[in-house]
Amino acid sequence: MNISWILTTYETMATVSASNIEDPPSTVATLTVRVIRSFEHRNIKPLVFHNVNLGITTEEFMEIADKEIQIRPGIPPPVRKYKYDTLKILHTAHGAKTNNLAINLEDDENLILKETISLQDSGVKNETELSYFKREDYEKFKANPHIVW
Repeated sequence: MNISWILTTYETMATVSASNIEDPPSTVATLTVRVIRSFEHRNIKPLVFHNVNLGITTEEFMEIADKEIQIRPGIPPPVRKYKYDTLKILHTAHGAKTNNLAINLEDDENLILKETISLQDSGVKNETELSYFKREDYEKFKANPHIVW
C-alpha cells in the first residue's frame, strides 16, 4: 500500500469533515440556570436551556424560566411555588468561579442582569451559568452569609 495515498486521503477527509461543521450563531446559547430556593440551606435546582436567543431581554428570559420551572419534571413543589425575581451571572465559560457554593456575592452592579437589557448586552454568552433567586432573600444572605448545613 502506498503511504502517500493514505496521507492524502486522510488529509482530504479531514478537510471535508472540518468544512461541514458549522459554528452556531453567536446569538444562540446554552445556558444553565441555578434556581435558588434557599441560600442558607443551599436548595438549588439546576435547569439547562438550549438554543436561547441572546437578543431577548432579561425579563423575557425570566418569563421563560418561570414557565419551565412550572412544567419541567423533577422540580419539587417548594421550588415550583416560590417567586423568583432576579438573575445574576454566576460565571461564564472558561471564566473564574466563586468560592461560595450558593452564589457569587461580589460585583452586583455588573453581574445582576437588568430586566430591560438583552442577555447579550448584559454579558451573557454561550455556556454562561446564571443564578435565579428572590432578591430579598439574596440581600439577607449577603448581610449574613451563614450556611445551615
